[in-house]
Amino acid sequence: MSMRIWHQSFTVLDDVPHYRDALARHLRSQARPGTEIDLHGMRPGTYPSDYPGTHIGYAYLAGLHEEQFVHAALQAEDEGYDAFLIATIPDTAYEKVRTLIDIPVIAFGQTSVLMAAQLGDRVGIVNFIGALEPQLRRNMRGYRLDPLVGPIVQVDAEFADVMAAYADPGPLLDAFTRAARKAIEAGANVIVPGEGPLNVFLADQGISRVDDVPVLDSLGTCVRVAELRAEQFRATGLAPARTGFYGARPPRPLVDAARNFYGTSRTLG
Repeated sequence: MSMRIWHQSFTVLDDVPHYRDALARHLRSQARPGTEIDLHGMRPGTYPSDYPGTHIGYAYLAGLHEEQFVHAALQAEDEGYDAFLIATIPDTAYEKVRTLIDIPVIAFGQTSVLMAAQLGDRVGIVNFIGALEPQLRRNMRGYRLDPLVGPIVQVDAEFADVMAAYADPGPLLDAFTRAARKAIEAGANVIVPGEGPLNVFLADQGISRVDDVPVLDSLGTCVRVAELRAEQFRATGLAPARTGFYGARPPRPLVDAARNFYGTSRTLG
């Protein structure tokens, strides 16, 4: 059975070709035959500063970029995609997007922690952007998953170091192992790699455990869950609750009119 999944990154993928190519290769390896995964990144020029990590540290800037995810999700459903994958661990615009489209919306952070809970009972998140922690903690409280999430530990690396590791993997592998062991010492018995570039790098290197603790392939897991949810939607129409402020789906004409008023549809179209 064929299906199409829209992958939406928080990075400008053409700015990071090593990551883009590794991401495409890895996601293809995790998908079933017949599943097409179309990679999409942020618009060129989105980040006039030191890449996404700078913007992630500010509530307004991180929130402003949500509109690109909203625009992409509406386009994905309009174009007949079977699922929409928010491929960034802060689950950018997840609650909003889920109210706007009926096709399954798969969120990196939520899905990773839910799957990790089947492997252990205290999830450690290991990432390299420290500014993400408040968002991750708040998200997990909102999902009622916060009792599962223990230590959040930063790898001693910058975004440029992760990109460079595709050519010279040793230093990042060592840094990740040190950070993972720190999380394990703090009680974690399953590790979720934080951001997509770190996750894909580790999967590319075949890392699935540190000592006796499993390391989840977050994005690979998201692809498999997206396929499952898409099949459920096709078979039964299974969709989120449509009640209350965080569930009700607004009529599309209201959405389009509001986006036109603020100019987002013209800017991003």
